[in-house]
Amino acid sequence: MKWYLKVLKQYADFTGRARRTEYWMFVLFNMIFAIAAAVLDNLLGLKFTPEIPYGFIYLIYGLATFIPGLAVMVRRLHDVDKSGWWFLISFIPIIGTIWIIVLLATDGTPGTNQYGVNPKENFNEINEIGQKQL
Repeated sequence: MKWYLKVLKQYADFTGRARRTEYWMFVLFNMIFAIAAAVLDNLLGLKFTPEIPYGFIYLIYGLATFIPGLAVMVRRLHDVDKSGWWFLISFIPIIGTIWIIVLLATDGTPGTNQYGVNPKENFNEINEIGQKQL
């Protein structure tokens, strides 16, 4: 949960690098909360139409987490030494989706790359979430 909150606190930060743990924990919790929002929409009868299984709560949640999700994906691509624009490859049917998943699951480049220091080298990173940097 700390990784999910870390991504939300870095709401529109497209600079730097993100570890695999940070990205995939955000994806996991994002999916859980999105499913919960869709279920809540169904229970409260807030669906747009009977054919669409989600409504206003899901829509608001999706809009609120779109920018942080995009930002963490760009930082994750920076960790494997790729430009953030590589996320556009996911729009290529099938092959692009597979390739972006491979890139997001690949271990980051060791040491410093053009996007910053390896986040694995900062062992206190998760403990520093929300603390003011000096």
